Amino acid sequence: MHIYIYPRIVAALAFVSLLTPSALPQTPGSQFAITILSSRPDMVSGGDALVEIAVPERVALNKPKVSLNGQDATSALHPKVGYHALVGLIGGLKLGDNSLEVHDGNKIAAKAELKNFPITGPIFAGPQEHPFLCQTDKFKLPDGKTLGEPTDANCSAKTVVTYMYKSTEPKPASSGPAGGPGASAINLKPLTNLKALPADVAMTTTTAGKTVPFIVRVETGTIDRSIYQFAVLSDPTKESAPTPLAPPKAWNGRLLYSFGGGCAGGWYLQGDRLGSVISDAIVGRGYVEAASTLNVAGTSCNDIVSAEVMMMIKEHIAKTVGKPEFTFGRGGSGGSYQQNQIADHYPGLLDGIIPSLTFPDVQELAQMLIDARLLHLYYAKIGDALTNEQKRAIAGVAQLDDVGSSAPLAGRINPTEYCPEGLAKDQIYDAKKNPKGVRCDLYDHNINYYGKDPETGYARHPIDNTGVQYGLETLNAGIITPEQFIELNEKIGGYDSDGYVSPHRAVADPLALRAAYQNDLITYGKNLSLVPIIDVRPYRDKLPNGDNHLKYHSFSYRARLEQANGTYANEVMITGSNGQTRQMEEHAIEKMDEWLTALQKDTSGEPLAKKIIHTKPADLVDACWDKSGQPIIETQTFSGGKCNELYPTAPPPRMVAGASVAQSNILKCQLKPIDPADYKVKLTTEEKARLEKIFPEGVCDWSKPGVEQQPPTIGPWHWF
Repeated sequence: MHIYIYPRIVAALAFVSLLTPSALPQTPGSQFAITILSSRPDMVSGGDALVEIAVPERVALNKPKVSLNGQDATSALHPKVGYHALVGLIGGLKLGDNSLEVHDGNKIAAKAELKNFPITGPIFAGPQEHPFLCQTDKFKLPDGKTLGEPTDANCSAKTVVTYMYKSTEPKPASSGPAGGPGASAINLKPLTNLKALPADVAMTTTTAGKTVPFIVRVETGTIDRSIYQFAVLSDPTKESAPTPLAPPKAWNGRLLYSFGGGCAGGWYLQGDRLGSVISDAIVGRGYVEAASTLNVAGTSCNDIVSAEVMMMIKEHIAKTVGKPEFTFGRGGSGGSYQQNQIADHYPGLLDGIIPSLTFPDVQELAQMLIDARLLHLYYAKIGDALTNEQKRAIAGVAQLDDVGSSAPLAGRINPTEYCPEGLAKDQIYDAKKNPKGVRCDLYDHNINYYGKDPETGYARHPIDNTGVQYGLETLNAGIITPEQFIELNEKIGGYDSDGYVSPHRAVADPLALRAAYQNDLITYGKNLSLVPIIDVRPYRDKLPNGDNHLKYHSFSYRARLEQANGTYANEVMITGSNGQTRQMEEHAIEKMDEWLTALQKDTSGEPLAKKIIHTKPADLVDACWDKSGQPIIETQTFSGGKCNELYPTAPPPRMVAGASVAQSNILKCQLKPIDPADYKVKLTTEEKARLEKIFPEGVCDWSKPGVEQQPPTIGPWHWF
């Protein structure tokens, strides 16, 4: 498996310190010190780096000389206001290893080794996926133009800066709403004259209390084969193009990174669309908001690629407008598990996260979907042999439609069901006609991390339902009969190694299981204690046509935090109706800013995890919002309380099969012999014999950890 052949050993804590203001030179010391502000020194991209050099008080700032690979680079550095230090953007890095030296007279006073990677990547995500469909020519800029044809095989395109402004005129009825989640419907127009303010420009007030024209600089370009965009208030009629040493005057110093949802079909694509990165609630209040096509799970359902792309774009932003004081993420569904994985496995990239429609990781979602498909197909086969209420109870969900709406999404685990448009038919895998063709599934898209089966050349799969007794709790509750229970488990089936439905139970590849746990592809949660978390849970369990964004996932997520850290005190859960999503997210953004601002000011010597708990705003507590938007303050729990009366929590199929909410991270259960004591009904000799035939190796033993379940052994930042 690639991850074991090409380990990349780096120090995670070093990067955390780079993003912590207290680690930067605050007062003159007795030694020179070099800090790379824009990235980790061993993961620089694009040929330049934002550098700070602390200078001893005894040395005048115009005396040190700086060289890069033996060439003078002193002119790139300038005095840092308020500090006895030099700062600047040093370019000219060659690919690979570079040496940056500070000379005090004739001696080398400080030295740093930098490793530079191409802006097209990869850095740590491993070999890039092929084929890969370039889509720059389809990507629309804010003014309606396109980014243009790709300039190379890596889908690169020229960088374009567009200035837009918010008009005081009403938005035309034909226009869609501007902005992503949390945005209001604002009327945006291109700023065609950069020397004069338009008469209809709106004003806005930032979190820093500055009232400025609502003019936004939007930069669009390509990094790591993704199309990125970031926006910030910037008035070109009064200020020059921003630099790290002269950032936009209206910028509040914070970066909010948005992650997009989806997963099915998220492979082999660059992506051709993003939600607008211009909104009242975010950019209008002074933030930089950033997003990229490969941070949309529906374009690229690969959390490691997502982390690498986000890291490189954040680095570019620091080198364009300045290093953010702090960075936090937001995003729902697939945007939630990107945040979870990045914060857990790449500490330092995100200082806080706001997952919504939360899944701990994509594999927990996949497990729920594959069970939903099996049940949906079984229910269709048996017709009225079970009542709708019995069917719902077996699945555990709040309504039967949740099964029907989730079942089609299980196609993301087989190689042909979700192939994106643009792939030619003769490129796509067919077991008989084209066995070497492109495979459009979650695991082959993540083959670098799950590993390759040497016999087939395809990705190893962790899919498993061996020993799962579907409907066990409904049997014990008297909702279904022993005959119905046995027939269900006789005929439920599973999946083959290709991810197609099979009459036989699915059996996971043990090396895929090991990879999932050792490499933190199943969110473990240890490093999630190092970020404030606000879990926004719009209630979708009872939408008219069903849904797969079910409330129990938030409790599964919380259980992982508690298992890994002994507490979930750094996480707050806010539940409300689906119609309150925007308001809850805007509230979460406001409170996250308050939380991170307080955390930044905490100069105590306490560990970061304790600081996070102590600086949490006093009024930021678990709550659910009633229909009028009033909070009901109570700890959110799986059952009981007023919030569950408003928004009931229903279990998934595996909880009905005997697992707890904390065991959703078990991909394959350990087995035990069938025990009559586990059944609250008396089984006949014939029924026992049929169960033995269904489960010849035994049934799930939920008192034990899963097969290969273990804490991650390949630590943070350890990839290729």
